[in-house]
Amino acid sequence: MTSTATARRVPPMVDESMISQIWKVSTAKNSIFDESRAKYGDAFGMNINRGNFYFFAHPDQVKEVFTASPTALHAGKGNEILATALGEHSVLLLDESEHMRQRKLLLPSFHGEKLAAQTAAMERISEEVVAQVPKGESFHMRETSQKIALEVILELVLGTASTGEQHDQLGKATRELLEWIGKGYRLALSSVLGPRSRPIKAMYKPALAPLDRGIYGLIAERREADDLEDRHDILSMLLLARDEDGQPMTDVEIRDELVTLIVAGHETTATALAWAFERLTRIENGTEHLHEEAVSGEGEYARWVSQEALRLRPVLDFVLRRVMEPIEIGGYQFGEGDVLAPSIYLVQRREDIYPDPLAFKPERWDGVKPGTYTWFPFGGGVRRCIGMQFAMAEMEIVMRAVARAGVLLPVGPDEPTVSRFITSSPKRGGQVRFAF
Repeated sequence: MTSTATARRVPPMVDESMISQIWKVSTAKNSIFDESRAKYGDAFGMNINRGNFYFFAHPDQVKEVFTASPTALHAGKGNEILATALGEHSVLLLDESEHMRQRKLLLPSFHGEKLAAQTAAMERISEEVVAQVPKGESFHMRETSQKIALEVILELVLGTASTGEQHDQLGKATRELLEWIGKGYRLALSSVLGPRSRPIKAMYKPALAPLDRGIYGLIAERREADDLEDRHDILSMLLLARDEDGQPMTDVEIRDELVTLIVAGHETTATALAWAFERLTRIENGTEHLHEEAVSGEGEYARWVSQEALRLRPVLDFVLRRVMEPIEIGGYQFGEGDVLAPSIYLVQRREDIYPDPLAFKPERWDGVKPGTYTWFPFGGGVRRCIGMQFAMAEMEIVMRAVARAGVLLPVGPDEPTVSRFITSSPKRGGQVRFAF
Protein backbone atom coordinates (compact mmCIF):
# COMPACT_ATOMS: atom_id res chain seq x y z
CA MET A 1 0.00 0.00 0.00
CA THR A 2 1.33 3.45 -0.90
CA SER A 3 1.88 5.70 2.12
CA THR A 4 0.55 9.27 2.37
CA ALA A 5 4.12 10.59 2.39
CA THR A 6 5.12 8.86 -0.83
CA ALA A 7 1.81 9.80 -2.50
CA ARG A 8 2.49 13.49 -2.06
CA ARG A 9 3.76 15.37 -5.09
CA VAL A 10 6.96 17.10 -4.01
CA PRO A 11 9.79 18.79 -5.95
CA PRO A 12 12.67 16.59 -7.16
CA MET A 13 15.48 16.06 -4.70
CA VAL A 14 19.06 17.08 -5.50
CA ASP A 15 21.07 13.96 -6.30
CA GLU A 16 24.08 14.62 -4.08
CA SER A 17 25.22 13.35 -0.69
CA MET A 18 23.72 14.98 2.41
CA ILE A 19 27.17 15.96 3.73
CA SER A 20 28.05 17.62 0.43
CA GLN A 21 24.76 19.54 0.40
CA ILE A 22 25.17 20.72 4.00
CA TRP A 23 28.74 21.80 3.35
CA LYS A 24 27.96 23.75 0.18
CA VAL A 25 24.90 25.52 1.60
CA SER A 26 26.54 26.39 4.94
CA THR A 27 29.70 27.69 3.25
CA ALA A 28 27.98 29.77 0.52
CA LYS A 29 28.97 27.55 -2.40
CA ASN A 30 26.07 29.03 -4.34
CA SER A 31 26.79 27.16 -7.54
CA ILE A 32 24.74 24.34 -6.02
CA PHE A 33 21.63 26.54 -6.40
CA ASP A 34 22.39 27.52 -9.98
CA GLU A 35 23.12 23.91 -10.97
CA SER A 36 20.03 22.58 -9.18
CA ARG A 37 17.70 25.08 -10.81
CA ALA A 38 19.18 24.32 -14.24
CA LYS A 39 18.67 20.60 -13.69
CA TYR A 40 15.39 20.44 -11.78
CA GLY A 41 13.54 23.70 -12.49
CA ASP A 42 12.10 26.38 -10.20
CA ALA A 43 11.50 24.03 -7.25
CA PHE A 44 13.84 21.38 -5.85
CA GLY A 45 14.66 19.76 -2.54
CA MET A 46 17.78 19.19 -0.49
CA ASN A 47 18.44 16.96 2.49
CA ILE A 48 20.09 19.31 4.98
CA ASN A 49 19.81 20.26 8.65
CA ARG A 50 18.27 16.91 9.60
CA GLY A 51 15.32 17.22 7.20
CA ASN A 52 14.07 18.08 3.74
CA PHE A 53 14.43 21.67 2.55
CA TYR A 54 12.52 22.75 -0.57
CA PHE A 55 13.82 25.77 -2.48
CA PHE A 56 11.66 28.00 -4.70
CA ALA A 57 12.94 30.19 -7.54
CA HIS A 58 9.70 31.63 -8.96
CA PRO A 59 7.95 34.78 -7.62
CA ASP A 60 4.53 33.09 -7.69
CA GLN A 61 5.82 30.36 -5.39
CA VAL A 62 7.41 32.99 -3.14
CA LYS A 63 4.09 34.84 -2.91
CA GLU A 64 2.29 31.67 -1.87
CA VAL A 65 4.81 31.12 0.92
CA PHE A 66 4.79 34.72 2.17
CA THR A 67 0.98 34.99 2.16
CA ALA A 68 0.32 31.59 3.75
CA SER A 69 -1.33 31.41 7.15
CA PRO A 70 1.16 31.96 9.99
CA THR A 71 -0.30 28.87 11.65
CA ALA A 72 0.63 26.72 8.63
CA LEU A 73 4.19 27.99 8.19
CA HIS A 74 6.47 28.94 11.08
CA ALA A 75 9.46 31.18 10.39
CA GLY A 76 10.68 30.88 13.97
CA LYS A 77 11.05 27.12 13.74
CA GLY A 78 12.61 27.60 10.31
CA ASN A 79 15.26 29.82 11.90
CA GLU A 80 16.04 27.49 14.79
CA ILE A 81 19.67 27.12 13.64
CA LEU A 82 20.16 30.56 15.25
CA ALA A 83 18.74 29.58 18.64
CA THR A 84 22.07 28.91 20.35
CA ALA A 85 23.42 32.38 19.64
CA LEU A 86 20.31 34.55 19.76
CA GLY A 87 18.29 32.93 22.55
CA GLU A 88 14.78 31.47 22.64
CA HIS A 89 13.04 34.87 22.98
CA SER A 90 14.52 36.36 19.81
CA VAL A 91 11.85 37.75 17.49
CA LEU A 92 13.44 35.65 14.74
CA LEU A 93 12.67 32.43 16.62
CA LEU A 94 9.10 33.10 17.77
CA ASP A 95 5.87 32.32 15.95
CA GLU A 96 2.19 33.28 15.95
CA SER A 97 1.01 35.31 18.99
CA GLU A 98 4.44 35.29 20.69
CA HIS A 99 6.05 36.67 17.55
CA MET A 100 3.43 39.38 17.08
CA ARG A 101 3.79 40.49 20.72
CA GLN A 102 7.55 40.81 20.44
CA ARG A 103 7.35 42.46 17.03
CA LYS A 104 4.93 45.12 18.29
CA LEU A 105 7.26 45.85 21.21
CA LEU A 106 10.22 46.30 18.85
CA LEU A 107 8.64 48.20 15.96
CA PRO A 108 8.50 51.71 17.52
CA SER A 109 12.30 51.65 17.89
CA PHE A 110 12.80 51.70 14.10
CA HIS A 111 10.31 54.22 12.79
CA GLY A 112 9.20 57.85 12.85
CA GLU A 113 10.98 60.40 14.97
CA LYS A 114 13.28 57.75 16.44
CA LEU A 115 14.66 56.82 13.01
CA ALA A 116 15.21 60.50 12.14
CA ALA A 117 17.27 60.98 15.29
CA GLN A 118 19.20 57.77 14.63
CA THR A 119 20.21 58.73 11.08
CA ALA A 120 21.90 61.92 12.29
CA ALA A 121 24.06 59.84 14.62
CA MET A 122 24.80 57.34 11.84
CA GLU A 123 26.16 60.13 9.67
CA ARG A 124 28.43 61.47 12.43
CA ILE A 125 29.77 58.00 13.24
CA SER A 126 30.38 57.24 9.57
CA GLU A 127 32.33 60.47 9.04
CA GLU A 128 34.51 59.76 12.09
CA VAL A 129 35.38 56.22 11.02
CA VAL A 130 35.96 57.09 7.34
CA ALA A 131 38.34 59.88 8.37
CA GLN A 132 40.64 57.20 9.81
CA VAL A 133 40.93 55.29 6.51
CA PRO A 134 44.47 55.71 5.09
CA LYS A 135 44.62 57.40 1.71
CA GLY A 136 46.75 55.78 -0.97
CA GLU A 137 46.63 52.35 0.68
CA SER A 138 44.28 49.46 0.00
CA PHE A 139 41.80 48.60 2.74
CA HIS A 140 38.97 46.16 3.29
CA MET A 141 35.58 47.80 3.10
CA ARG A 142 34.07 45.13 5.29
CA GLU A 143 36.42 46.04 8.15
CA THR A 144 35.57 49.73 7.78
CA SER A 145 31.83 49.06 7.62
CA GLN A 146 32.15 46.68 10.58
CA LYS A 147 33.68 49.48 12.64
CA ILE A 148 30.85 51.82 11.66
CA ALA A 149 28.18 49.18 12.30
CA LEU A 150 29.70 48.38 15.71
CA GLU A 151 29.72 52.03 16.79
CA VAL A 152 26.13 52.38 15.55
CA ILE A 153 25.17 49.39 17.70
CA LEU A 154 27.03 50.63 20.77
CA GLU A 155 25.49 54.11 20.57
CA LEU A 156 22.07 53.63 18.95
CA VAL A 157 21.16 50.13 20.10
CA LEU A 158 22.85 49.89 23.51
CA GLY A 159 23.06 53.61 24.28
CA THR A 160 26.63 53.61 25.59
CA ALA A 161 28.90 56.63 25.56
CA SER A 162 31.29 56.87 22.60
CA THR A 163 34.29 56.33 24.89
CA GLY A 164 34.99 54.76 28.25
CA GLU A 165 35.43 51.37 29.88
CA GLN A 166 31.85 50.19 29.29
CA HIS A 167 32.01 51.11 25.59
CA ASP A 168 35.35 49.36 25.15
CA GLN A 169 34.32 46.18 26.99
CA LEU A 170 31.06 45.79 25.09
CA GLY A 171 32.83 46.56 21.81
CA LYS A 172 35.51 43.94 22.48
CA ALA A 173 32.95 41.32 23.50
CA THR A 174 30.88 42.00 20.39
CA ARG A 175 33.84 41.84 18.01
CA GLU A 176 35.10 38.60 19.51
CA LEU A 177 31.70 36.93 19.39
CA LEU A 178 31.05 37.96 15.79
CA GLU A 179 34.47 36.74 14.72
CA TRP A 180 33.89 33.44 16.53
CA ILE A 181 30.48 32.69 15.03
CA GLY A 182 31.70 33.83 11.60
CA LYS A 183 33.38 30.47 11.00
CA GLY A 184 31.23 28.45 8.58
CA TYR A 185 32.06 25.06 10.07
CA ARG A 186 30.32 26.00 13.33
CA LEU A 187 27.06 26.52 11.47
CA ALA A 188 27.57 23.18 9.71
CA LEU A 189 28.07 21.47 13.08
CA SER A 190 24.87 23.06 14.38
CA SER A 191 23.05 21.78 11.30
CA VAL A 192 24.24 18.22 11.88
CA LEU A 193 23.94 18.03 15.70
CA GLY A 194 21.09 20.50 16.25
CA PRO A 195 21.35 24.04 17.71
CA ARG A 196 19.83 22.94 21.04
CA SER A 197 22.03 19.87 21.46
CA ARG A 198 24.31 19.68 24.49
CA PRO A 199 27.60 19.77 22.49
CA ILE A 200 26.55 22.86 20.52
CA LYS A 201 25.35 24.69 23.64
CA ALA A 202 28.64 23.86 25.35
CA MET A 203 30.57 25.10 22.33
CA TYR A 204 28.74 28.45 22.29
CA LYS A 205 28.63 29.12 26.04
CA PRO A 206 32.16 30.57 26.57
CA ALA A 207 31.90 32.62 23.36
CA LEU A 208 28.62 34.23 24.48
CA ALA A 209 29.57 34.77 28.13
CA PRO A 210 31.48 38.11 27.86
CA LEU A 211 28.76 39.82 25.82
CA ASP A 212 26.02 38.39 28.03
CA ARG A 213 27.73 39.76 31.16
CA GLY A 214 28.06 43.17 29.56
CA ILE A 215 24.45 43.28 28.34
CA TYR A 216 22.89 42.13 31.60
CA GLY A 217 25.02 44.64 33.49
CA LEU A 218 23.90 47.39 31.12
CA ILE A 219 20.23 46.41 31.49
CA ALA A 220 20.46 46.52 35.29
CA GLU A 221 22.16 49.91 35.15
CA ARG A 222 19.68 51.36 32.68
CA ARG A 223 16.67 50.18 34.72
CA GLU A 224 17.82 52.61 37.40
CA ALA A 225 18.05 55.56 34.98
CA ASP A 226 15.51 58.37 35.27
CA ASP A 227 15.87 59.70 31.72
CA LEU A 228 14.65 56.75 29.64
CA GLU A 229 11.93 58.75 27.88
CA ASP A 230 14.49 61.32 26.70
CA ARG A 231 16.87 58.75 25.23
CA HIS A 232 16.89 57.53 21.62
CA ASP A 233 18.73 54.22 22.04
CA ILE A 234 16.83 50.99 21.44
CA LEU A 235 17.66 49.47 24.85
CA SER A 236 15.93 52.38 26.61
CA MET A 237 12.92 52.07 24.31
CA LEU A 238 12.66 48.35 25.04
CA LEU A 239 12.73 49.03 28.78
CA LEU A 240 9.80 51.42 28.34
CA ALA A 241 7.81 49.15 26.00
CA ARG A 242 4.62 47.51 27.23
CA ASP A 243 2.48 44.87 25.54
CA GLU A 244 -1.31 44.96 25.21
CA ASP A 245 -1.66 43.68 28.78
CA GLY A 246 0.66 46.38 30.09
CA GLN A 247 3.49 43.94 30.75
CA PRO A 248 7.15 44.95 30.23
CA MET A 249 9.86 42.81 28.69
CA THR A 250 11.96 40.65 31.01
CA ASP A 251 15.75 40.96 31.20
CA VAL A 252 16.11 37.70 29.25
CA GLU A 253 13.75 38.90 26.51
CA ILE A 254 15.64 42.16 26.21
CA ARG A 255 18.98 40.34 26.13
CA ASP A 256 17.80 38.07 23.33
CA GLU A 257 16.47 40.97 21.24
CA LEU A 258 19.66 42.98 21.73
CA VAL A 259 21.87 40.05 20.72
CA THR A 260 19.59 39.53 17.69
CA LEU A 261 20.08 43.17 16.67
CA ILE A 262 23.83 42.93 17.25
CA VAL A 263 24.38 39.69 15.33
CA ALA A 264 21.83 40.26 12.57
CA GLY A 265 22.29 44.02 12.24
CA HIS A 266 26.07 44.15 12.43
CA GLU A 267 26.90 41.23 10.15
CA THR A 268 24.30 41.93 7.49
CA THR A 269 24.94 45.66 7.16
CA ALA A 270 28.72 45.34 7.11
CA THR A 271 28.56 42.59 4.50
CA ALA A 272 26.04 44.43 2.31
CA LEU A 273 28.25 47.52 2.25
CA ALA A 274 31.32 45.46 1.38
CA TRP A 275 29.47 43.92 -1.57
CA ALA A 276 28.12 47.30 -2.68
CA PHE A 277 31.59 48.79 -3.04
CA GLU A 278 33.19 45.59 -4.35
CA ARG A 279 30.68 45.60 -7.22
CA LEU A 280 30.50 49.38 -7.74
CA THR A 281 34.26 49.74 -8.20
CA ARG A 282 34.11 47.32 -11.14
CA ILE A 283 31.68 49.24 -13.34
CA GLU A 284 32.58 52.26 -15.46
CA ASN A 285 32.16 55.60 -13.64
CA GLY A 286 30.35 53.92 -10.74
CA THR A 287 32.34 55.37 -7.85
CA GLU A 288 32.78 58.68 -9.70
CA HIS A 289 28.99 59.00 -9.94
CA LEU A 290 28.58 58.19 -6.26
CA HIS A 291 31.32 60.67 -5.32
CA GLU A 292 29.65 63.48 -7.27
CA GLU A 293 26.29 62.75 -5.66
CA ALA A 294 27.79 62.59 -2.17
CA VAL A 295 29.57 65.92 -2.59
CA SER A 296 26.51 67.66 -4.03
CA GLY A 297 24.14 66.12 -1.49
CA GLU A 298 21.53 65.45 -4.17
CA GLY A 299 20.49 62.34 -6.08
CA GLU A 300 19.29 58.77 -5.68
CA TYR A 301 22.34 56.84 -6.86
CA ALA A 302 23.30 55.64 -3.36
CA ARG A 303 19.85 54.10 -2.97
CA TRP A 304 20.08 52.44 -6.40
CA VAL A 305 23.50 51.02 -5.52
CA SER A 306 22.11 49.66 -2.23
CA GLN A 307 19.18 47.99 -3.94
CA GLU A 308 21.32 46.54 -6.72
CA ALA A 309 23.92 45.19 -4.30
CA LEU A 310 21.20 43.51 -2.24
CA ARG A 311 19.73 42.08 -5.46
CA LEU A 312 22.88 40.64 -7.01
CA ARG A 313 24.79 39.84 -3.83
CA PRO A 314 22.13 39.24 -1.15
CA VAL A 315 23.60 38.85 2.31
CA LEU A 316 21.20 35.95 2.96
CA ASP A 317 20.59 33.47 0.15
CA PHE A 318 17.14 32.29 1.24
CA VAL A 319 14.46 32.60 3.93
CA LEU A 320 12.95 29.67 5.79
CA ARG A 321 9.49 28.50 6.86
CA ARG A 322 8.79 25.19 8.64
CA VAL A 323 5.55 23.46 7.68
CA MET A 324 3.25 22.95 10.68
CA GLU A 325 0.22 21.59 8.82
CA PRO A 326 -0.28 20.23 5.27
CA ILE A 327 -0.01 22.93 2.63
CA GLU A 328 0.20 23.20 -1.16
CA ILE A 329 2.74 25.55 -2.77
CA GLY A 330 3.28 25.75 -6.51
CA GLY A 331 1.22 22.63 -7.09
CA TYR A 332 3.35 20.58 -4.69
CA GLN A 333 2.13 19.12 -1.39
CA PHE A 334 4.16 19.53 1.77
CA GLY A 335 3.70 17.97 5.17
CA GLU A 336 4.55 18.79 8.77
CA GLY A 337 8.30 19.09 9.33
CA ASP A 338 9.20 20.07 5.77
CA VAL A 339 11.09 23.36 5.41
CA LEU A 340 10.20 25.76 2.59
CA ALA A 341 12.92 28.13 1.38
CA PRO A 342 12.09 30.98 -1.02
CA SER A 343 15.45 31.58 -2.73
CA ILE A 344 16.50 35.22 -2.62
CA TYR A 345 19.60 34.32 -4.61
CA LEU A 346 17.74 32.61 -7.49
CA VAL A 347 14.67 34.83 -7.78
CA GLN A 348 16.75 38.00 -7.87
CA ARG A 349 18.82 36.59 -10.74
CA ARG A 350 15.90 35.72 -13.01
CA GLU A 351 16.41 37.05 -16.53
CA ASP A 352 12.67 37.42 -17.10
CA ILE A 353 12.57 39.93 -14.23
CA TYR A 354 16.04 41.49 -14.40
CA PRO A 355 17.47 41.73 -17.96
CA ASP A 356 21.19 40.93 -17.97
CA PRO A 357 20.75 39.67 -14.40
CA LEU A 358 24.41 38.98 -13.59
CA ALA A 359 25.46 42.55 -14.45
CA PHE A 360 25.67 45.13 -11.67
CA LYS A 361 23.49 47.99 -12.94
CA PRO A 362 22.36 50.49 -10.28
CA GLU A 363 20.50 52.48 -12.95
CA ARG A 364 18.04 49.61 -13.40
CA TRP A 365 16.32 51.04 -10.29
CA ASP A 366 15.76 54.49 -11.79
CA GLY A 367 12.03 55.04 -11.31
CA VAL A 368 11.53 51.37 -10.39
CA LYS A 369 10.09 50.24 -7.05
CA PRO A 370 11.34 46.84 -5.81
CA GLY A 371 8.73 44.11 -6.21
CA THR A 372 7.38 42.45 -3.08
CA TYR A 373 8.08 38.95 -4.40
CA THR A 374 10.94 39.69 -6.81
CA TRP A 375 13.24 41.64 -4.43
CA PHE A 376 13.15 40.39 -0.86
CA PRO A 377 16.60 40.53 0.78
CA PHE A 378 14.81 41.41 4.04
CA GLY A 379 12.33 38.56 3.81
CA GLY A 380 8.63 39.07 3.30
CA GLY A 381 5.09 38.87 4.58
CA VAL A 382 4.49 39.40 8.30
CA ARG A 383 8.10 38.30 8.90
CA ARG A 384 9.82 40.99 6.88
CA CYS A 385 12.78 42.39 8.83
CA ILE A 386 11.61 45.19 11.16
CA GLY A 387 15.00 46.85 10.79
CA MET A 388 14.76 47.23 7.00
CA GLN A 389 14.37 51.03 7.03
CA PHE A 390 17.15 51.34 9.62
CA ALA A 391 19.49 49.15 7.54
CA MET A 392 18.75 50.88 4.22
CA ALA A 393 19.28 54.30 5.81
CA GLU A 394 22.59 53.13 7.30
CA MET A 395 23.79 51.75 3.95
CA GLU A 396 23.08 55.00 2.10
CA ILE A 397 24.61 57.17 4.83
CA VAL A 398 27.80 55.10 4.99
CA MET A 399 28.17 54.98 1.20
CA ARG A 400 27.89 58.76 0.92
CA ALA A 401 30.35 59.27 3.78
CA VAL A 402 32.89 57.01 2.07
CA ALA A 403 32.27 58.60 -1.35
CA ARG A 404 32.73 62.14 -0.02
CA ALA A 405 36.26 61.14 0.97
CA GLY A 406 37.18 60.36 -2.65
CA VAL A 407 36.75 58.02 -5.60
CA LEU A 408 37.32 54.34 -4.87
CA LEU A 409 39.16 51.87 -7.11
CA PRO A 410 39.10 48.05 -6.99
CA VAL A 411 42.07 46.05 -5.75
CA GLY A 412 42.64 42.60 -7.21
CA PRO A 413 40.23 40.41 -9.18
CA ASP A 414 36.51 39.94 -8.56
CA GLU A 415 35.90 38.48 -5.11
CA PRO A 416 34.15 35.13 -4.75
CA THR A 417 31.54 34.48 -2.08
CA VAL A 418 32.44 32.91 1.26
CA SER A 419 30.32 32.17 4.31
CA ARG A 420 30.42 34.12 7.57
CA PHE A 421 27.87 32.65 9.97
CA ILE A 422 24.59 32.95 7.99
CA THR A 423 25.85 35.60 5.55
CA SER A 424 27.44 35.37 2.09
CA SER A 425 30.45 37.68 2.19
CA PRO A 426 33.16 38.80 -0.30
CA LYS A 427 36.23 36.62 0.25
CA ARG A 428 38.70 39.51 0.73
CA GLY A 429 36.19 41.74 2.47
CA GLY A 430 35.70 44.15 -0.44
CA GLN A 431 39.27 45.28 -0.96
CA VAL A 432 39.50 48.82 -2.41
CA ARG A 433 41.62 51.97 -2.35
CA PHE A 434 41.06 55.68 -2.82
CA ALA A 435 42.18 57.16 -6.16
CA PHE A 436 42.87 60.49 -4.41
